Amino acid sequence: MEDAACYMCDRPATSREHVPPRCLFPEMKDIGENHRVNLLTVPSCDEHNSGKSADDEFLMASLAGMTGNNRVGILHKFSKVNRAIFRSSFGLLDQALSDQTIEWLEVSPGTFLDVTWGKPDYARLARCFERIAHGMHLCHFGQRFRGTLKYLFDFPTKDGHWSESDDVGRRKFVEEFDGKPRLGSNPEVFTYQFSIPDQLGVASAHFQFYGSMNIYVAFYPGQIQRLIELMNEARGVAKPVYAWLGGKLYALNSAAVEDDGASLRDL
Repeated sequence: MEDAACYMCDRPATSREHVPPRCLFPEMKDIGENHRVNLLTVPSCDEHNSGKSADDEFLMASLAGMTGNNRVGILHKFSKVNRAIFRSSFGLLDQALSDQTIEWLEVSPGTFLDVTWGKPDYARLARCFERIAHGMHLCHFGQRFRGTLKYLFDFPTKDGHWSESDDVGRRKFVEEFDGKPRLGSNPEVFTYQFSIPDQLGVASAHFQFYGSMNIYVAFYPGQIQRLIELMNEARGVAKPVYAWLGGKLYALNSAAVEDDGASLRDL
């Protein structure tokens, strides 16, 4: 692939991978509409393309049938997604949700829809969104990301509430991206927003699927992770400890702050 490296690792690329996965985007034969316009691709090795097809199908089943999705998500659920679920003898649904319960939801007077509630496989979802985040970072900024990712999943809950910490984080992300343009050639399936990286390279992103499923991602470059580790190591040291990063001096412990008034607020 013309010396290109994989979007996820340092192996040479052997193909191009769709990001997000192509199976999330309905096509004409399934719902009578084409939502595969100008799909994004990134260079990929075999492991991070064909080697993850099972995860792509899992992600499709996890997202397309969510309560609150727009009509495109619902149509996708009752066509391609259901075929995949039936083909797996409901094993795919069991992978997407554990501890399942079924309730009947009245969507209009006299019209009911069976809704399956359950616990998502967050660890596997995180792996899926890790690849999407890396791919989208490459597409948007033109460079591969190397560092640590933090996620916030804004999915519907049975009682309609989030934990207090998640709710605070969610509000901060919503405020950050409020009023900023949403990008994407197939907005009824997927839109995305990126913040401008700060002076240390920290950035955040908002991915939305089917008009309602929101995933927020914070990108911490490798140098930031090292700085945090140094701060933890320096916390109990009596003498002032400093670090240089990006041509700037940072105080890593309280002794350093007291020594000359250096600030940690940029961390």
